[in-house]
Formats: sequence, C-alpha cells, structure tokens
Amino acid sequence: MADYLDFFNIYVMGSLEMVMGFWFFTGFLQKKGKIIYSTLFAAFGMSVLTIFNLHGIGSFLVFIILLITAGKLLYRAEFVSAALYAVVTEEILNLCFGLTNSLSYILSLTVFMKNPQIFGFILMGAGNTLALALAFLCYRGVQKCCGCDETIDRKYVFVILMPALLIFLASEYINENIYGNTMTTEREGMLSGVNPYQMLFMQVLGVASLFCILFSYKKLTESFKRSKEAELLELQAHSLNQYVEEAKLRYEKTKSFRHDVKNHITVVKELLQNKKAEAALQYVEEMENLTADISFPVSTNHPVLDILLGNKLGIAEENRIEVQCSLIVPYPCGISDIDFCIILGNALDNALSACKRISNGKEKYIHVAGKVQGDFLLMEIENSFTGRRTIRSGTGLANIRAAVEKYQGAMEIRTEGEKFVLSLLLIIPRQSESTSQQAG
Repeated sequence: MADYLDFFNIYVMGSLEMVMGFWFFTGFLQKKGKIIYSTLFAAFGMSVLTIFNLHGIGSFLVFIILLITAGKLLYRAEFVSAALYAVVTEEILNLCFGLTNSLSYILSLTVFMKNPQIFGFILMGAGNTLALALAFLCYRGVQKCCGCDETIDRKYVFVILMPALLIFLASEYINENIYGNTMTTEREGMLSGVNPYQMLFMQVLGVASLFCILFSYKKLTESFKRSKEAELLELQAHSLNQYVEEAKLRYEKTKSFRHDVKNHITVVKELLQNKKAEAALQYVEEMENLTADISFPVSTNHPVLDILLGNKLGIAEENRIEVQCSLIVPYPCGISDIDFCIILGNALDNALSACKRISNGKEKYIHVAGKVQGDFLLMEIENSFTGRRTIRSGTGLANIRAAVEKYQGAMEIRTEGEKFVLSLLLIIPRQSESTSQQAG
C-alpha cells in the first residue's frame, strides 16, 4: 500500500501539478497554451526529477527553471517576465499544498488514536484534491484581478520578485521542515514545539500577501502605462502641430505663386517676342528655383508623409547622409496622420542619431521603403550605425511599438554588421478603407 501511495503522490500528483502549472504559466504570459506542450513539459519535468532524484527545494527550483526555459524558447517571452511568473506559478502551488498540509494535520488530531492508516489514506487524497482546486482558484484569481499588460516596460519587476521569492522560501521551509517526511510528535499526536493553527495562519497570510503584491504591481504598471500614454499624446500633438504649420507655409507659398503665375508667363512671353531668349531662360530658371521651395522633395502620394519625410530626409542630406525613399502610401489609407508622424518621425530621428554617431569617412545612409499589400502596410527603415550589437529600447522605439500595436501590427528590429533595420507591419482597418472608397 505504501508503494502505491508513494507512486500516486510522486508521479500522478506531480504530473498534474506540472500540467496545471504550465497551463496557467502560459496564461500569465498572455499566450495560448497547448495540451501537447503541457504534456511534454510534465513528462520531461518528471523525468528530470526522477533521474536526479530531486525532492523539496531542488524539485521546485528545477520546475521554475524549466518554466523559464519553456517561456523563452516556446513563447519568446522576456526573461524577467518569465522568471516572475514562473516563481508565482510555483509559489501558488506551494502555498496551496502548505494550506492543505496544515488543515490535514489539524483534522488528524481528532482521530489520531482511532485509525491513522485508513484516515491518513483518505485525508491524503482529499488534501491533494483540495490543494489542486485551491491552486486552480488562485490561478484564476491572479489572471482576473492581478494580470498585467505584457507590453508594459518590466523595469519595476524586481520590486515584487524579491518579496515573492521570500514568501516562496518561507512556505517551502514550513512544508519541508515541519510537514516533511519525518516529524517529531508528542503522545497526543501534536508536533513537538509547533502550533498548527499558527502555521495555518502563516500559510493563509502568505497567499493573501502574494495577491496584495501582485495587485499592487498591477496598479504600478497601470500608472506607468498612463504616464507613457500621456507622453505619447504630448509627442503626437507636437509632431502634428509641426507638420501642420509646415503644410500651411507651403500652402501660402503655393497660393502666392499661383496668384503671380500669369504675370510670370507674360514676362517670359514678352522676352521671347523681343528675341531675348537668354533673359527668358534665366527668368525660367529663377521660376524653377521658386517652385522648388513649394514642391515636396519626397513623393509618397500622402501629403503628410511628404512633409514629414521631406523634413527629416532634408536634415539627413544636410549632414551628408545618403537618403533613398521608395515609400508609396494611398491617401487616405486608414492609418491616422498622427500615428504616421509617431512611427516615421521616431524611426527617422533614431536613424539620424545613429548616423551622426558614425565617424567621418564611413558610409552613412538612410533608406525608407514601403507599400500597401491588400490589408497590410509594410514599411522598412534601414540605416547605417556603429555596429554595436546591444540595442536599447528607448522612448522612441516604445512609442513606435505602441502606435504599431494600435493597428494589431508587429515591429521587428534586426542588425546585420553595421546595418540597422526596423521592419513594421500594420493592418489597415477595413472600416476606414471602405470610407475612403466612398469618398473617392
């Protein structure tokens, strides 16, 4: 009987714990869990524990390491996020089994002298079932009340990772040293020098503390997100006002030129009639310079982008940076002018900064390309940079990512030698597309 109980506790319950833990771990990462992944994870985890004969804190550490590895390899999660949710996943399991251990021990005191074997068998099964049910409820509670947006910067994650680890280690100490395989009891069945009600209260307090920590972290990240949104709105207003003012200036110049165009034609006509071809040619060249001031140096078929790219790429040319632009965007295309300013404005500002850091004599360039394919807008900004592999995600890239994700898009950054490439994919809203067709 004892062998069957050991097999049930170690392998059956251990596998169920791993399957449940992996499933909710993927939920914490806001990824879609797969049964095949959960099954393979449990099988591999139990194999590792069996081969190395790990128990107690060793088995828990292996479980956490395996969760972090799975999060990185299978779901491309950030290391800090994977570490946090791996600890939380294992901690919930540990606390729930600690609670049932305390309850089982308190209940066993009433029948300790009657039939401890039969009662112990029943209590063990009921305790394990109750522990899994409590863990399920706790997981659901964390997902519903304490879940955090994965797009938020994880700079504050260590604020909660350290106290979470402390709660985990305290709970594991209680389970391992008080409710472990060897216990010293008094004649009445009481553990020597241990108050079971105090242990139960500490376990309950541990669960409550974990929820309070996670809830506080959620509020902290929400506050951080609101501050980022406020910063983004301020940037939007500044960018839009800047390019609107430039559009007004170009409009006034165009209006003035159109007003005087008849006079210009008359002058050229008189010069030609008087056989003053050289004077007429010189006058036309002056008119050409005048039209250059009111024309757009970049033509994307989108007036706002023409102004934006003309401004940024003009700055690049002034700094002797080679520029190329093959971006074609229909107008309107469903992407707001403000979001275009945020995406391309920040991308080109970063490209300009990277090129300016390159020493003279080396190649400096900025290439912009993009087009609409079906319901997708594909853009790529490529520029030279110093070749440093570490790319820090600053405010500019964070603003680009936020604007791209607004259209259920994706952003990819890659480096190839001394080449930096920012690839963007945006989904064009169907409603706005139909509206533009009606307007056309």
